[in-house]
Amino acid sequence: MDIRQVQFERNSVILKKYIPEVSVPIIAAWIIDYDFKLKIKKERSTKLGDYMPPHNGLNHTITINYNLNKYGFLITLIHEVAHLKTYLEYKNNVAAHGPEWKHSFKILMHPFLTTDYFPVDILWALRLHMQNPSASSCNDLKLQRAIKNYDLNNETIFVEHLPLGSKFIYNDTKVFIKKEKIRKRIKCTEVNTLKDYLFHPLTEVKAEENFLAINELNRQHNI
Repeated sequence: MDIRQVQFERNSVILKKYIPEVSVPIIAAWIIDYDFKLKIKKERSTKLGDYMPPHNGLNHTITINYNLNKYGFLITLIHEVAHLKTYLEYKNNVAAHGPEWKHSFKILMHPFLTTDYFPVDILWALRLHMQNPSASSCNDLKLQRAIKNYDLNNETIFVEHLPLGSKFIYNDTKVFIKKEKIRKRIKCTEVNTLKDYLFHPLTEVKAEENFLAINELNRQHNI
């Protein structure tokens, strides 16, 4: 078995944990052909993934949040490989999410736009998204809602699900009151400071009553 085959097999074993199995051969080959390091990161609230060009002796590096479901992971990974492809062609001489990146993203995504790789609801939203892809799939609420349907945690609560005026917990520490929607964001007021913040509609939160009940149960059982 040659070196490429060994690398391909190793990549495939790891990728099967994170993306649809049918997509593994393509992505495993990309890692070799584009010669990049894929790192799985803990959840980051500001981004789903990123791409870093070679620097300080390091190779191309792509990082993806570990907590994405397999469809979200695959879309984010292709998004970042498009940055790599754009860098190879233009270096840093073009806008990060300009026409050149959009073109690369469309080319790389094209083979995946079938029901072999995505459920129908995600595929429908993804095809619309790819007509003019944005800097982050998080900005496309239709696509994000479709992806979130396949999260393993079906009890997830999003800010947009809560009634107006209800309280919720964010980051397990701060209590907010949901206010009105402002364009694509939802204004929420932190109870202690009375400061207003704009939340993405699909921000994951905990309803206050559920949070308090869990805390009381933990206290009773000394967890």
